[in-house]
Amino acid sequence: MARFAGMIETKRGMGVKQIILWPLLIVAFALGAHGARAQALIETPAKQAILVDHDTGTVLFAKNSEQSMPPSSMSKLMTLYILFDRLAGGGLDMDDTFPVSKKAWRMGGSKMFVRVNTQVKVADLIRGIIIQSGNDACIVVAEGIGGDEASFATLMNETARKIGMLDSHFVNASGWPDPEHVTTAKDLSILARMMVDKFPQYYPIFAERSFTYSKIRQGNRNPLLYKNIGADGLKTGHTEAAGYGLVASAHRKGRRLDLVVNGLNSVNQRSRESQRLLAWGFREFGNYNLFKAGEEVSDAIVWLGDEAKVPLLIEQPLTIIIPRRARRAMKVSVNYIGPLPAPIAKGAAVATLRIEAPNMTTIERPLVAGLDVARKGFVGRLGTAFEHLLFGSVAK
Repeated sequence: MARFAGMIETKRGMGVKQIILWPLLIVAFALGAHGARAQALIETPAKQAILVDHDTGTVLFAKNSEQSMPPSSMSKLMTLYILFDRLAGGGLDMDDTFPVSKKAWRMGGSKMFVRVNTQVKVADLIRGIIIQSGNDACIVVAEGIGGDEASFATLMNETARKIGMLDSHFVNASGWPDPEHVTTAKDLSILARMMVDKFPQYYPIFAERSFTYSKIRQGNRNPLLYKNIGADGLKTGHTEAAGYGLVASAHRKGRRLDLVVNGLNSVNQRSRESQRLLAWGFREFGNYNLFKAGEEVSDAIVWLGDEAKVPLLIEQPLTIIIPRRARRAMKVSVNYIGPLPAPIAKGAAVATLRIEAPNMTTIERPLVAGLDVARKGFVGRLGTAFEHLLFGSVAK
């Protein structure tokens, strides 16, 4: 990630004090963890789409991202999330097995080809879902964890709410068409981000290109795995109602982007459009570290304190994502009502860091005092007051 550079312009007075950092790059639209919107710069035939910078959560592009849609097999990610969570928590082991019911064996659509009345290892079921998109494997997992698929769907919905997927409703484990089985591109992007971050020990399975079960070898349906663009997950989907969709994640030169598209017309269009949107995101945007945690951003003038100034620190690191080819326009300012009256406690929030630009959602972060500043004694206060009367100065 690049580091911002710039010059500081300071405005002082008895009211609000602004310290303005003029960066060397422009921001063309909203950015930061609250979401950038760049729809005007690129179009897509996908009915629903969202492209997110993984590390910051910045939305680089969105089209109908909160519109309800059938997720098809992309909803298998929620089945996997619950399975991974049980594995990570120690409730299951990769060598544990689940029985295959007649319902699972008879399930239509894409299949792992499990055999009725057999036991299948969890490790195989995971690959049967990820690589082979097995509807039958999903039912085996649902029945193995929830007892039956309906109970497992209830667990899916409970889990979705816990991780912030507020516009999703699941009625089955596989994404089999049902008018009440719905999600949004935004919710699927949340799920993708969670899968990458929470389960690093299992996530590499998404990049495996083939799996053989019952002597039937099937290739991974994710087209981006074969494009040499840094893609390493997650899941395709297709039904007549949904069209062709994909939840994807790609890592390149220290950056990761998450993508969801749905409603495309063909396998080829899904492949081309997904690759194009990811390439655009990597090409047009860069991540920039503005400040490290605990870094001094500026200082503030103190009134009647034993220190003339107090350093202003940002408690959390601040990284933003902006267009690479942008030019000067964004400003970063420090705002406070000054001078700050002593005493001042170290760690007290005394100022606000504000990031602004045309067509950009303003980002604000609190700044805290970097040290304790005691109030001057009587003689010191008297001297400061006399100096102010003579010269109009509040601090040196």
